[in-house]
Amino acid sequence: MAAAAASSSLSFAVSHRHHHSISSNSRLITLKSPSSKHLLLRNPSRRRHWISCSAAPPDAEAQPSRNRRPADENIREEAARRELATPANGFSAWYVPFGAPADDGSSGERYSLDEIVYRSRSGGLLDVRHDMDALKKFPGSYWRALFDSRVGRTTWPYGSGVWSKKEWVLPEIDADHIVSLFEGNSNLFWAERLGREHLGGMPDLWVKHCGISHTGSFKDLGMTVLVSQVNRLRRHPLNRPIAGVGCASTGDTSAALSAYCAAAGIPAIVFLPADRISLAQLVQPIANGATVLSLDTDFDGCMRLIREITAELPIYLANSLNSLRLEGQKTAAIEILQQFDWEVPDWVIVPGGNLGNIYAFYKGFEMCRELGLVDRVPRLVCAQAANANPLYLHYKAGWSDFKPVTAAPTFASAIQIGDPVSIDRAEFALRATDGIVEEATEEELMDAMSLADRTGMFACPHTGVALAALTKLRDRRVIKANDRTVVVSTAHGLKFTQSKIDYHSKEIADMACRYANPPVSVKANFGAVMDVLKKKLDVKLKA
Repeated sequence: MAAAAASSSLSFAVSHRHHHSISSNSRLITLKSPSSKHLLLRNPSRRRHWISCSAAPPDAEAQPSRNRRPADENIREEAARRELATPANGFSAWYVPFGAPADDGSSGERYSLDEIVYRSRSGGLLDVRHDMDALKKFPGSYWRALFDSRVGRTTWPYGSGVWSKKEWVLPEIDADHIVSLFEGNSNLFWAERLGREHLGGMPDLWVKHCGISHTGSFKDLGMTVLVSQVNRLRRHPLNRPIAGVGCASTGDTSAALSAYCAAAGIPAIVFLPADRISLAQLVQPIANGATVLSLDTDFDGCMRLIREITAELPIYLANSLNSLRLEGQKTAAIEILQQFDWEVPDWVIVPGGNLGNIYAFYKGFEMCRELGLVDRVPRLVCAQAANANPLYLHYKAGWSDFKPVTAAPTFASAIQIGDPVSIDRAEFALRATDGIVEEATEEELMDAMSLADRTGMFACPHTGVALAALTKLRDRRVIKANDRTVVVSTAHGLKFTQSKIDYHSKEIADMACRYANPPVSVKANFGAVMDVLKKKLDVKLKA
């Protein structure tokens, strides 16, 4: 369909929804060729455009003014009826060995996404490769307008921040197989006070709060893709004998897997390191009905076991060794560009553990550059806890002779990984973007987290790692005051309340807890309360 549309006329009905008026104006724009420059629908006033494609690939979206669907029809059935997400549409994707040449055609090693395969023939990582030639038939302005038109909609499956980019994620999956909890579209908020008062006057500091998601972490972005593909494999006509989906986890992956499997009715099996994750993380897979195995080992030990188990039983592996998840996680990078009206930030700082996420951000930014949505990519920073810092050590050694480490306990428990699966991916992403790796001690990350909380955030310790890295790079003037900088917050602070309780109670050994704010015990009488408040607020009584 994409090739045929290259010579057809594409019509777009565009509505501008004004912030202060309930009325709307419409105009019709006709594009004679996908390469036409007349499809540029960006507006300097940054109004939101709602676009309906009457004859344009990759789909024919419904008019915003259409009548409500029949009362007995749900949004999934509506999507099927209107053929809003038909498979293929001229776009396709497949697995190739990570690092394979871009021109590695059908004669090279490649696998269908419908194959259950996690590594190349040589034992290396795989990567999902898209048919870029097919995607390039449409200019960057087309993709910008299409993606913008889907934000905030309930049209299945485009209300999801991941599936609103379906053509760039799993282009051939049928909408009926998609398992989505309307993930993504997370808040990008201006950290005004933190930047102004604590980071040397940064007026353009932002935090991408991926933890504002269904299960409280960015892992939802990847898990919707993986579980959707498993759902496709288990159903007619493929009917693959997959008994369940399994993962090793430091907490957030298991929560996301359990929720999406529960939504799809697919058994989930979770391997967790005993006594190394928060209770809030542990209760999530339990509540969602997963089979939870608490193992007397660390994450790396859990990972070794799950690989052995999935080699013997028909259990689909859900860890980031599986490159499908990265296709969902890369959409957070595209969202950042959307939220900046397709302007590219100077820096993006990402906490790193198993290291798939730093590559996913690179992949999202690079796809936007290659397909003409933007003209450059930001510099990436990967932030690691000093207690689990194999990438940092590898970077400081000039990228030579990577050596795994034994990860020590860290409050940033989700990145307590000493032998990351995606080390090669991370190195590639950082080299390609002239990136940097920085580390944070336990005291640095907890202080950074708590200081951010004092400015209105409720950050997780992993965000504290990224913020501590930012502080160091600002101190060294690597990141300039006026650089537009995005810190990626990977999880919600509510998952890590015990670490905050310990910090504010000053119960952490060998830590000063500089920003602790314990409750004040005071007698229940007027005078005692007044004395405390006068001291706290530094005020005098009125005469």
